[in-house]
Amino acid sequence: MIQRIQTVYLFLAFICMGVLPFVFPLWKDAAGKDFYFMMNTAYAALFGLSMTLSLISIFGYKKRQNQFVMNRLNMILNVILLGLFVYRSLNLSGETQVSEKGIGMFLPIVSIVLLVLANKAIKKDEDLVKSVDRLR
Repeated sequence: MIQRIQTVYLFLAFICMGVLPFVFPLWKDAAGKDFYFMMNTAYAALFGLSMTLSLISIFGYKKRQNQFVMNRLNMILNVILLGLFVYRSLNLSGETQVSEKGIGMFLPIVSIVLLVLANKAIKKDEDLVKSVDRLR
């Protein structure tokens, strides 16, 4: 059942956290250079972990409850990543590091929305299976 709608949402979340960070910079520094997630090991680890959780969740389609829990963990991870970005951009004084925010800073928000949609679809499937089991 890999053709379900939650698989599409999870694949889009995988693309959002695994491919798009290589394309879009997180921000530009004061010198005008693009800052990508690979330049900081913590950001690279968090993006990689989020991408891995999405991929594991895609192939764990037979266990819907585990898939649901993995998506929740992935959402928490994306909130942590988003919190680090907000802290980095707002806590620094003046124009020392972050000069202009990039699209890459908002990728965790898109990923969270996609994971919420996937969890809604998983919940709908789980309810459907439970209703069919009641009829037996």
